[in-house]
Amino acid sequence: MGSIFSSRKNKAESLVSAFHSEKAWEEHWKTNQNSTKLMVIHFTASWCGPCRFIEPVIKEFAAKFTDVTFAKIDIDELPSVAEEWMVEAVPTFVFVKKGTEVDKVVGANKEELEKKIEEQRF
Repeated sequence: MGSIFSSRKNKAESLVSAFHSEKAWEEHWKTNQNSTKLMVIHFTASWCGPCRFIEPVIKEFAAKFTDVTFAKIDIDELPSVAEEWMVEAVPTFVFVKKGTEVDKVVGANKEELEKKIEEQRF
């Protein structure tokens, strides 16, 4: 039974793309910026307690909302990307369609995050 759980966990983790270099992020952005598919960019930091709290929720949402692209960016690793998206607190979730920000959630509010994903995904 443990191996089935591990398999599910690894699959959910792979549904959230983490970016650790500006080059990798830029390539992802170029590939997805014109997409009509919703992209949720999760800005986080390793030292942030609420970020650690919401991490499993994001993985759960990535498994649930397979029609949504999930990206994760650590503000300390890629500060210029966080600045570009005007991130002032973590966690921040920026919702993007066709290269344009369509919504934003600041804070680790599971209910609000799920509601915004539901509203913006189509």
